[in-house]
Amino acid sequence: MSFLLDVENKTPILELRNISKRFPGVIALNDVTLTVDTGEIVALIGENGAGKSTLMKILGGAINRDSGKVRLEGKDVEIRSPREASALGIEFIHQELSVLDNLDVAANIFLRREPTTGGILKLIDRKKLYKDADALLAKLGLDLSSRTPLSRLSIAQQQLVEIARAISTGARIIIMDEPTSSLSLTETHRLLEIVKDLKAHNVSIIYISHRLHEVEEIADRAVVLRDGRNAGELPRSEIKRDQMVRMMVGRDLKELFTTTNGNGHKKDFPEWFSVVKLRTQRYPGQTISFNVARGEVLGVAGLVGSGRSEMAKTIFGVDEAVEAKITLNGQSINFTNPRDAINHGVYLIPEDRRSCGLVVDFNVRENISLPNLESYASAKIINTKKETEAALKAVKSINIKTPSPEMRAANLSGGNQQKVVLARWLTFSPKVIIFDEPTRGIDVGAKAEIYALIRKLASEGVSVIVISSEMEEVLGISDRIAVMHEGRITGFLDRPQFSEEAVMHLATGAAG
Repeated sequence: MSFLLDVENKTPILELRNISKRFPGVIALNDVTLTVDTGEIVALIGENGAGKSTLMKILGGAINRDSGKVRLEGKDVEIRSPREASALGIEFIHQELSVLDNLDVAANIFLRREPTTGGILKLIDRKKLYKDADALLAKLGLDLSSRTPLSRLSIAQQQLVEIARAISTGARIIIMDEPTSSLSLTETHRLLEIVKDLKAHNVSIIYISHRLHEVEEIADRAVVLRDGRNAGELPRSEIKRDQMVRMMVGRDLKELFTTTNGNGHKKDFPEWFSVVKLRTQRYPGQTISFNVARGEVLGVAGLVGSGRSEMAKTIFGVDEAVEAKITLNGQSINFTNPRDAINHGVYLIPEDRRSCGLVVDFNVRENISLPNLESYASAKIINTKKETEAALKAVKSINIKTPSPEMRAANLSGGNQQKVVLARWLTFSPKVIIFDEPTRGIDVGAKAEIYALIRKLASEGVSVIVISSEMEEVLGISDRIAVMHEGRITGFLDRPQFSEEAVMHLATGAAG
């Protein structure tokens, strides 16, 4: 009898068996299997397009599988919607936020599950609603009132609200898709502690992340997908970065960052792009001044909330500047809207590519041609053949993985969506490109391609500004680093001065 009980205890809480899924022109999943035990943290890793998100959307009820079985505690189940998944104790924390910014924090956390009072009247018990929400926020280390409108929160804070919502349901299985991609180091550390605490309370976690050091820290097991198939798995003792990379990409990734080419642009044009006394709406009392040479990659580091994205949006004309003097090759070019910036060859690739960088319901061709439709039109009629030729050239030049330029952008992986945004601007003749978190949610293979593209742009004389929260990235890709704290630049670092300690010293407000 004891033997039988032991066998029963070893039944996985979740089994995905021989799951396959095909989209038009693409086999997204081919006979994929994944098991998760009670209280186990399983990292699901792989390059963008490997099938991770598709597999999790099947588990979360967002899409249907073509074949295979889903089993919970040894029983076959059908999950036809996210609501059915939630009823079975499965919660999905998406990389792309699914919060409602017209509601306050508490309403987002308990949406459709609000505590009620008044018997059959079922009035919302607002006292309990806010009390319970405040307790969850405190547990997550989020120092704000649950009555705060969500629209006032940063992306990082909104991500934590989404995590609070999943925790509040009492879920047995939580899927976390790139949960730290918008979080600071402190917030990331706090989240990983929460994940460990959930494990201690027998909650099972499926953790998707391209930040492999996080996988090394928390995963009990790592399951690797490659090209829609199982590529293998690693037990806790074998979860090492090199091992994971080798299984993910099918080769050793010897050099992630490429070095500067020493092309001479920086010497000839040391102040090609100059920003003097820029004051943003977020930090009107602080001024920002810097310059970028032709062919230089200027990294911009800082903690979440330091004002980096606000600076980029103000330069590009999305946000109105309180004060600014911007020059390009000695000519004043202050922008009042993005069209001004585009006309002068200054482009922004935003942090939130889905809502700000792409029209996800448009296909690849339409997204690439969108900002410059006039060049594809004759007598105000779009020449689709000309559009397609340009899109095919762009797809080939930066290796966008898509079966056709007619593929909807929404169906591409995160890394390929980012490449579509980049391809759009490369059809112009860029003079300055600002990348805001260029590899957020992108796998190591695609990161290497993005870094190579950044270096290629610099070698061609483009001034490149890279805003990044990833320390390894900003140290690896930059010729020089500007570090921000609360709306101002606290110092600059030349390559011989680069170190994590030097960046953090400045990022926490110390003088340079």
